[in-house]
Amino acid sequence: MKFTLGARLTAEFIGTAFLVAAVVGSGVMGEKLAGGNVAIALLANTIATGAALIALISMFGSVSGAHFNPVVSLADAISGDLSWPDARAYVAVQVVGGIAGAAFAHLMFGLPVVSLARHARGGPALALSEFIATFGLLSVIWGCSRFRPAMVPVAVGSYITAAYWFTASTSFANPAVTIARSLSNTFAGIRPVDVPLFLGAQIAGGLAATWVFRRLRRVAEIQREL
Repeated sequence: MKFTLGARLTAEFIGTAFLVAAVVGSGVMGEKLAGGNVAIALLANTIATGAALIALISMFGSVSGAHFNPVVSLADAISGDLSWPDARAYVAVQVVGGIAGAAFAHLMFGLPVVSLARHARGGPALALSEFIATFGLLSVIWGCSRFRPAMVPVAVGSYITAAYWFTASTSFANPAVTIARSLSNTFAGIRPVDVPLFLGAQIAGGLAATWVFRRLRRVAEIQREL
C-alpha cells in the first residue's frame, strides 16, 4: 500500500519525536535513579533507546520506511528509492520532530522546554566514533532491508544498543537527534558548538556505507548475469 506524502511525513515526525523523547527522557530518568553512577544511567539510556527503536520501526516501517534519520533519507534518495523532493521534506520533519521530542521530554520531567546543552563532545576520537557508528547503522539497514527485511526493527535496535557502548560518542548516528540533543542540557545533551563535527562525521559515514553497499549490489548483479 502506497501512503500519501502527508501520511509519510506525519509518521516521520511522530517517530522521530518519540525517538528523541526516549533518548532524552530515559537519560533524565536514568540520571535521577542512578545515584551518581554514570554507567547505570547510560545502561538505562541504552536499553530505552534500543527498545524504542524496535517499537517505532515496527510501527511506522510500512508507512514511511521509518527513517527517523536524515542520513537514512539521504541514502534512500541516492539509491533512487526516495525522490529528492520527498527526501528534503523527510529531513525537515525529522529535525522538527526531534526538537519537539526533546521539548516534550523536558516538559514531562518539569524542565525548561529548551535549554542549550553544556555537555562537551568534541575532538577527532568522537568524530571517528560517529563516522563508524553511522557507517555501521547504514550497513545494518542496507543489508537487512535487501535480504532480511523482517529483521530491520530488531537489527537496528540491537545495533544502536551495542553501539552506545563500543563507540566513544555513544553513537548518536543521526543528525536530527544530534540537533535536538543540543537543545537539551541533560544527560543526553551535546554542546551546540560540537554539533557540526558530529553532523559531518555522520553524513560521511552514511555516504561511505551507501557507496559500499551499492558496489556490493552491483557485483552481485554482474555475477547473476554471468
